Amino acid sequence: MPLPRKKSLVLAAFALLLFAAPRIEAALPEFVDLARELKPAVVNISTSKTVKSQRPGLPFNGPGSEQFNDFFNRFFQGRPDVPRQSTSLGSGFIVDGEGHILTNAHVVEGADEITVTLADERTLKASVIGTDSKLDLALLRIEENGKLPSVRLGNSDALQVGEWVLAIGNPFGLEQTVTAGIVSAKGRVIGAGPYDDFIQTDASINPGNSGGPLFNTKGEVVGINTAIIAQGQGIGFAIPINVARDVLEQLKKTGHVTRGWLGVSIQVLTAELADSYGLKETDGALITEVFADSPAEKAGLKRGDIITAFNDAPIRHVRDLPRLVAATEVGGKASVTVLRKGKKQVIPVTVGQMDADETPVATGDVKSGSTYGLTVSEITPELANRYDLSAGQGVLITGINPGSPAAAANLRAGDVLLEVNDTPVNSPAALRKVLKAAKADSAVRLLAKRGDQVLYTAFRISGKE
Repeated sequence: MPLPRKKSLVLAAFALLLFAAPRIEAALPEFVDLARELKPAVVNISTSKTVKSQRPGLPFNGPGSEQFNDFFNRFFQGRPDVPRQSTSLGSGFIVDGEGHILTNAHVVEGADEITVTLADERTLKASVIGTDSKLDLALLRIEENGKLPSVRLGNSDALQVGEWVLAIGNPFGLEQTVTAGIVSAKGRVIGAGPYDDFIQTDASINPGNSGGPLFNTKGEVVGINTAIIAQGQGIGFAIPINVARDVLEQLKKTGHVTRGWLGVSIQVLTAELADSYGLKETDGALITEVFADSPAEKAGLKRGDIITAFNDAPIRHVRDLPRLVAATEVGGKASVTVLRKGKKQVIPVTVGQMDADETPVATGDVKSGSTYGLTVSEITPELANRYDLSAGQGVLITGINPGSPAAAANLRAGDVLLEVNDTPVNSPAALRKVLKAAKADSAVRLLAKRGDQVLYTAFRISGKE
């Protein structure tokens, strides 16, 4: 049955609009022109170093092998270790016309000789200007009379998840390999060092890509390809160029890196710990220890302070603080915002210089439980000496009920319990008293010493024991 005239006209008009409307298609970046423009500034790095050969182990096992292995041992007895050359490959990129090249420190670590191959197949010797093991960065330099191509550095903070990126490098020795992908995540912590803040990408990165550049679609370097997950596919990590930029300038000027130092040990503010402080949010870094004669001690920071901002930059997570402190000029003034007994304070501090074997702040972490169940004993003079404690300081945890909330709170036999809700405890009776005074269904905060580390943890009291 034919449609009414009015309805037919409406459908015809709709169809006309549908086909007349411009089609919206997601266009891919123009990788061809981008790759052609960027490849000349990317270099391949090969290194060699002398290592001692080790005597081979016994080659055979099983029946009849005893006589052969005896001969094998006599043959090698007294033979000196023979040095051999070990080689490795990596990538890098030229950052200026003077021939400075940025790469990973692990690419050139221990190298006796470094050779750089340019995109036009010129081969040049390189020298190390300086390295930074904490960020895994190295600055090299090549001498060349001709003009050298160089990259442009971008703004990694402006990167967005889902944005297209391009990686160029030397995977498995395959020179000038170009791969594309997107930014999968930002701010990744993978346990590589104290300043983990990696860009995660699914652009193909493999051994040999280390030290190579990660470009955005504007042709700017936004990261330095550094790490992969061996058992994963499409999971690579790059150091943000904004993190590396200051290190690059310091290595250029002095050949080494100077970082700020605060002198505190900090940990995550868990939900239970936040509850024990009467807080609803877990933002901030909880101070567990203030080092003697440190900038923090001189400024008046105290154990139990919660650092919520450093130079007005908010501390959302405990890992934010080390990066901010390290980036602060040595001798410079900084303002540290803390919560102390529920009140906000802004404390001025003069940032010190971090030694090579120090970190700007030491971090620890504990899990939390919901109620308690533990056995303690007094600290005898012998125990005080063993655990490096003052007389009458703390109680020794001698047992934890298996499966109890105290066990889930990560308390262990051998820990020394120092405080409960900021009240020192120096005997089992003192511990019972302070726990008894705690309100039912409240979070109890405990300070414990484990080896050389001091940690806060907390559990919730759901009823009286």
